[in-house]
Amino acid sequence: MDIKSATQADFSLRHPFRIRYAETDAQGVVFFGNYLIYYDTAISEYFRALGYDYANQVRDTGTDFHVVRVSVDYHTPLRYDDEIEVGVRVSRLGKASLHFAVAIFVKDADEPASTGEIVWVNADQSTGKSAPAPEVLRKLIAAQG
Repeated sequence: MDIKSATQADFSLRHPFRIRYAETDAQGVVFFGNYLIYYDTAISEYFRALGYDYANQVRDTGTDFHVVRVSVDYHTPLRYDDEIEVGVRVSRLGKASLHFAVAIFVKDADEPASTGEIVWVNADQSTGKSAPAPEVLRKLIAAQG
């Protein structure tokens, strides 16, 4: 899937938001940095939908994911009071990395207002070196398809 031509159907998980006034800038559109907040929240909801206990990963494994790359494309502006859905899926699962394809859709629109990719790498918290992603997470992602 080319993320820039994604449709809502490409995402089994879409998390809803309503744009708040405080998230907009002087031009009346969503401030660009807020897109990352929407994407990050949707990734948290993705893990919740998988049934993965991300909050306890550090305690249980001594590893945690670090963001190593973010790419965001802005196609059409989002404005105050827009109802949006943020889609997220794992587009690539490496030994230690997760590549998320993300997209924001205004409610009932099939073309994305924004698309992007976020890459996480799992790391041993005592050494800072990459570490294999937890096997339980790998299995949950594979089962989701």
